[in-house]
Amino acid sequence: MSEGNEQVFSRLAPWIREYIYRYKWESLRPVQVAACHGVLDTSGHVLLASATASGKTEAAFFPVLTQLWERPSTSVGVLYIGPLKALINDQFQRLDLLLQDSHIPVSAWHGDTSPASKQRLLKSPQGILQITPESLEGLLINRSPLLRQLFGDLRFVIIDEVHAFMGTDRGGQVLCQLQRLARIAGVLPRRIGLSATLGDYRAAEQWLAADTGLPVFTPKVGAEQRVVRIAMEQFYEVEADAETVARDEKGAGDKAAGMASWGRYVYEASCDRKVLIFANRRDDVEKVVADLRQWSEMDGRADVIFAHHGNVSAALREAAEQAMRQPNQPAVVAATVTLELGVDIGQLDRVIQLDAPSSVSSFVQRLGRSGRSTSPAEMWFVCRDHHPDPHDSFVRRMPWGLLQSIAIVELYRCERFVETRNGADLPYSLLYHQTMSTLLASGELTPSTLAQRVLGLYPFRSVPVEDYRLLLLHLLAIDHIQETESKALIVGLSGEKVARNFRFFAVFADADEFRVVDGTATIGTVPVASQVGERFALAGRSWEVLEVDEKGKALYVRRVAGRASTSFVGQGAEVHVRIVQGVRDVLTAQADYPYLQHEAREGLHRARQMAHAANLGTQSIVAMGGNQYALFPWISARALRTLARYIRRHGYSQIGVTGVEELPPYVIIVTTNRSATDLAEWLQGVRRDDIVLEELVSATELLHRDKYDSYIPGSLLRKAFVSCQLEEWV
Repeated sequence: MSEGNEQVFSRLAPWIREYIYRYKWESLRPVQVAACHGVLDTSGHVLLASATASGKTEAAFFPVLTQLWERPSTSVGVLYIGPLKALINDQFQRLDLLLQDSHIPVSAWHGDTSPASKQRLLKSPQGILQITPESLEGLLINRSPLLRQLFGDLRFVIIDEVHAFMGTDRGGQVLCQLQRLARIAGVLPRRIGLSATLGDYRAAEQWLAADTGLPVFTPKVGAEQRVVRIAMEQFYEVEADAETVARDEKGAGDKAAGMASWGRYVYEASCDRKVLIFANRRDDVEKVVADLRQWSEMDGRADVIFAHHGNVSAALREAAEQAMRQPNQPAVVAATVTLELGVDIGQLDRVIQLDAPSSVSSFVQRLGRSGRSTSPAEMWFVCRDHHPDPHDSFVRRMPWGLLQSIAIVELYRCERFVETRNGADLPYSLLYHQTMSTLLASGELTPSTLAQRVLGLYPFRSVPVEDYRLLLLHLLAIDHIQETESKALIVGLSGEKVARNFRFFAVFADADEFRVVDGTATIGTVPVASQVGERFALAGRSWEVLEVDEKGKALYVRRVAGRASTSFVGQGAEVHVRIVQGVRDVLTAQADYPYLQHEAREGLHRARQMAHAANLGTQSIVAMGGNQYALFPWISARALRTLARYIRRHGYSQIGVTGVEELPPYVIIVTTNRSATDLAEWLQGVRRDDIVLEELVSATELLHRDKYDSYIPGSLLRKAFVSCQLEEWV
C-alpha cells in the first residue's frame, strides 16, 4: 500500500483490516481513502460520487463502522436508506460478511422482512438498519412512540443512489422523514450520500444537507481511466399482418414469423455471454425475452434468458440476478430500471440498450453495469424505427431515436454532461401525504401546530400558508380530516380508507393490478384483468387465463406456446434541453461517429440530407406542404409544451391557426393558411410580458399527474402545473 493508504488503513477497526487482508485487497481505492478523511476528519455530511463498482459502499461503511465500533451506540447507530428492496438485500449480504467479526448487528426492514426479525430490532435496537422510504414511513406512522428508543443515538444516515431520489416526490419524502425523525428522536445524524451519476454536485450537496445547517464534504475523486466500447445500429420494424399475428399467438406456423431483424441481432450479440439488455418499457422487455427464447429454442440452446421488471415476481427477479452472478455461465437478462441501480450482478460481458435512453444519467448508469473488472465497458445500442413511409413528411421520417442516442453518447463523451433533476416548488401531492402521515402519527393536532410541523419540512419551503389553509379546508370538506369538539384536527373516515392502506406508505403511483398465479407459483402482476381464455405475456412467457378471481385480484393461468403481448402502464421521462440541442448539433454537423454501424451511418446520412434540404441549420420554421409548418425551436420540453399551448390559445384568433400537434421534445406542427413568414413574424413578436402562464391552463383540464392529486383542490393543481410543467420560451 502507498503511504496515504497505510495511514488510512491503520485508522480502521481491526476487524475491517482483517476483512481487507482476508479478501486480498492490494490497496484501498481512491474513493475509500477520500471517504475515510471525510467521515473521520470532518463533522458534516459527506457526498461520495464515483463510478459504478468503484467501492462506494465500503467507502461509506469502513469509517462509519469504525466510529461505531470505537463508541457503540445505544440505539440504531446507522440508518441506510436504499431505493429498492433488491438493493437492500444485496447490501445486507455484503455487510453480513463485513460485520461477522464486529459484534455489530445489521437488520433489514421492508415488506419481505419477517415479523420475527422486526421484533428483535424493536426489542434491542442497535447497529445498522437498512430500510426503504416506504418502510420508514410505516415506522413513523405506526411506531411513533418507539422512535426515540429506536433512533435516540442515531449517528449516520447513508442514502444510496442519491441521484435516484433528487428531484422526485420520493426524494422529498426522504427529506421529510429525516426531519421528522430528527425532531422526534432529538438527534441530528450526519448524512452520507452515494451516487455513480451526478451532474450538478452543488445541487446534490444542497439536497443532502437540506435544512440541517451542516456543511457537506465532497471529496474530489479522480476518475479511473476506463476503456469504453460503444456500438450503435439502426433497424426498421415492419408490422406483421393480422393473419401472421394470429398464427403466432396460437403457436402455429413459422416460429420466426414476425420476429424482427433486430431480434436476431440482439440474439447473436448475446449468445454464450453474460448480457444485460435494457429496455425503456416493460412491454419491450417481454417482447425481447419472448423473441430471444424462440431463437434459442430453434438453435437448440439452453434457456438462460430472464425478464426483470416491476411486474415480475420477486422470486423470478432474484432467480435472474442469481443466474447473472454465476461465474463462467452464460445468462441474458432483459430489464427496465430495476437493474439500472447498484444491485450486484457480477461481471458482465456486454450491455445492450434497446432504443434511446431518456437521459444521459440513465446511459451512464447502464454503461457502468458492464466492464466491472479488467475488461472494457461495452454497450450496444439497438435503435428501432418504424419503416418510413415515403409519403410521410420528413419530420415523421426522421430517425429521432438514433439521433437522440448519438446526442446522449456525445454529451457524455465530450463534456461529461449528466442531468440534474430539480424537484417541484409546489409538491401538493407530497404535501397531502405528509399531512395525513403526520396526523396519523400524532393522533390529533391543532391546525396551527399541524401547519407548523408540515410546512416546516424542507420540500414545502415554497408553499404559501394560504395555500395550505385552502388544502386543509378542502380535506375537511371531503372528510379526509375532521375537526374535533376541541377544534383539533384528526384523520377523517374517508381519509382513513386511504391512509390506513399499506399502499399509502409510497408516494409514487401504483396501478391496481392482478396477481398472476400458475399452480402455486406467483409469476408477477398485470395491470388489467383478462377474461378466461385470453392470453398475455409475463416474465417472457405466454399465459392463458383459466380463472379470474375479481375479489382476490388474482388470475389463475397455464403456460402456453406462441407469443402474446401485455400493455403496461408507465410515464416517459422528459428529455433534457441539452439533449434536444445535441440532436440539433448532430443533424447540422459534419462529424463522424466511429461507433455507428452500417445501417446507423446510413440512417444518419439520410437524416442529415433531410435536415440540409429543410435548412434546419439556419431556420426554425419549415414548410411541410399544404398549409402545415414544422417548428423546430430546440428548447426544453416544458418550454415546448408552453409554446404549443400559447399557439393553441392565441394563434387561432391572431394568425388563423387551425391545428397544433406536438411531437415532443423536438417539433410542433402548426396548421394555418398564412405563410411561414407571417408565422415567424408573429412568434418573434411575442414578448415575455405577453405570456401569462395561468391563462394556458383550462379550468376544466384534468391535471392529475401525481398519486394524491385527486385530493387536491383544482386551483392548487393548476398552480402546481404552471410551476413545474410550463416555462416561457422567449
